[in-house]
Amino acid sequence: MLFERLGHFMYRRRRAVLALTGLFVAVAIGWGTGVFGSLSDGGFEDPKAESTVAAELVDSTFGHVAGDVVVVYQDAGATIDDPAFGGAVESALDALPASKVTSVTSYWSTGGAPGFVSDDGSATFATLALAGSTDAEREESYLAVADSLVVPGVDSYRGGQVPTFVDINSQIEDDLARAESFSFPILLLLLVIVFGSLAAASLPLAVGGISILGAFTLLNVATQFGDVSVFAINIVTLLGLGLAIDYALFVVSRFREELAAGFEVEDAVARTMATAGRTVAISGLTVAVSLGALLLFPMNFLQSMGLGGIAAVVMAVAAALTTLPALLAVMGHRVDSLRLPWRRGRAGASTSDDGAWARLAHWVMRRPVIVTGVTVTLLAVLGAPFFQVAFGGVDARVLPADAESRVASDLLAEQFPSASAAPIDVVLQGVDEAGVNAATQALAEVPGVTSAAVTATEGDAAVVSLAYRGESTDDSVQQIVTDVRALDAELPAGAEVTVTGETARLVDLLAGIGDRLPWALGYIVVVTFVLLFLAFGSVILPLKAIVMNVLSLSATFGILVWGFQQGKLEGLLGFTSTGTLEATQPVLMFAMVFGLSMDYEVFLLSRIREEWDRTGDNTVAVARGLQRTGRIITSAALLFVVVAGSFATSGITFIQMIGVGLAVAVIIDATIVRAFLVPATMRLLGRWNWWAPAPMLRFWERFGIREVSELPARPPVELPGAAGDEGPDDGGNQRDREPALV
Repeated sequence: MLFERLGHFMYRRRRAVLALTGLFVAVAIGWGTGVFGSLSDGGFEDPKAESTVAAELVDSTFGHVAGDVVVVYQDAGATIDDPAFGGAVESALDALPASKVTSVTSYWSTGGAPGFVSDDGSATFATLALAGSTDAEREESYLAVADSLVVPGVDSYRGGQVPTFVDINSQIEDDLARAESFSFPILLLLLVIVFGSLAAASLPLAVGGISILGAFTLLNVATQFGDVSVFAINIVTLLGLGLAIDYALFVVSRFREELAAGFEVEDAVARTMATAGRTVAISGLTVAVSLGALLLFPMNFLQSMGLGGIAAVVMAVAAALTTLPALLAVMGHRVDSLRLPWRRGRAGASTSDDGAWARLAHWVMRRPVIVTGVTVTLLAVLGAPFFQVAFGGVDARVLPADAESRVASDLLAEQFPSASAAPIDVVLQGVDEAGVNAATQALAEVPGVTSAAVTATEGDAAVVSLAYRGESTDDSVQQIVTDVRALDAELPAGAEVTVTGETARLVDLLAGIGDRLPWALGYIVVVTFVLLFLAFGSVILPLKAIVMNVLSLSATFGILVWGFQQGKLEGLLGFTSTGTLEATQPVLMFAMVFGLSMDYEVFLLSRIREEWDRTGDNTVAVARGLQRTGRIITSAALLFVVVAGSFATSGITFIQMIGVGLAVAVIIDATIVRAFLVPATMRLLGRWNWWAPAPMLRFWERFGIREVSELPARPPVELPGAAGDEGPDDGGNQRDREPALV
């Protein structure tokens, strides 16, 4: 009776709840939105990996010498020897303040090294190390000198790690504004169509806005204790808006249904919380638990996305269980005011039990083996491309082709094929000058290395930078890191060798994900099983839901490999395929999609369980459950697809992939899984759907997340049997139960 009592409480304290909500929103707008100035870049590396430790060793031993910025200069009408070109570039580099730029490596600083000049002499580049011990400090240094790097009369392109992430941050801000302007009008229109009432349609958007602002506030709190990646903003907006609208849609729809059944406003609120409210809580907890798996990984990016997602889910559930019932209590029957002219007289949800969804359920349940076989085969075929997955990292190619840092990266690869904007740095310790020379020669002979040069020395330590052809994320370049780490026997005795750089970080990232992935998967499966058992009192339903989720996930991942890695969606979405998927994205997508896939399953199974408790007939319960939730789940899925689809318009490739992946997952779950696979497997299992060992069943009856209502139940409506339906298939499973709302 917990959720029913919550409904009564929200009704009686509705004005106080709304006043507190208003105060919270004011704080969120005034302070919570300040999170945008407190977020950090990057976070894709493992902080305890060899590459990270080696980078910290370089900074502490030699000072910061990394190439944070790569500037490409080009003049089609001149050469590097022309004072108007070369002289102007040299003067601009010499004038950079030492307080912001700690070192400059260029054609002039190396005494005219030919590797810094293109074959026709019309282009050159320089690498800069920026002052600062953190990403934020180096970004501040870059912004202070960015304009000084542009030489009048010369085509100047600023690229490298820091400018790339500056461009990514700017792109994220533009993407969020575009996503909101794109999705909100469509969402409002669809909600008006779904409810037929402007008053009811406004409620999910209000809950969505509260959820986003609340999640921003929670993230801002998190930034006071550690770094939070800027990319967390995307997941907050996506999940905060998408889930809040879904949850509010279910709650408002159930409230209107209870009003239409004749209940007074207070009882309607209480019954809504006991049914839809309880389901929202279980669903939100399941999604949050899945996202919690991201906290098991050491990468700040994944941890930040986990924190952002959990914050969004928590606020969506909190708003749906507090503010929304308080609003419904105040509005009462006025929830159907401002109705569309052609929808007048149609308030409330339909309670018909013989509609199109029920007929579809019976059609499926008359041929469960065939339907199960066809749907499983279809999902397996969609998932087949995932067997060809290849993983990569983040570089300038995630940006649009016209972004300046992307142009700089492309020009560097085109004009200076033997150079690398991201060299592999080998750190040597415990070596003398002769040892450094011997090590440099050995490193130069590693397959794939185009040159090896000593870039820093200090006492018995040195840094040897390796250049290569291709992108830092290429498999061949990753192999260089592996080969260098296996060179110990060929290097001077006593030498300690560590490798860092972008490629080494990618190699360590993949290894770190591989180490933690089994634990994360086990955590998600075990906790999800426990939650679903507590919700439904069955051990079969959780196992079946997990298996169906794996099938749905495989299909989603297969489509992502086909669309992004293989580039089939390249022309439609306007990104550049790298032939890989960014290594953290499958992990992130697994956690998000697994939770979201359970979302509609929980809503459907909750209604089926409610009908099972009323009738004790598995077939009737499935048909009624699908009929009662069919229109609402379809509407919720469509609304979520709009939100997720708006992120597919992003200018950042892996944000596009998140949007497409979530949209595809929701479409699969709301169609193939919900309409066909669930009723077919429920029919095949029959009464075994609800089976649990006697000790577990007694535990669930005492501690399960279930509602026993103190309100009178609505009388059940007999569902006419479809032709050829076998009717009750539970072998005398009709049994007396105390009326329950589950």
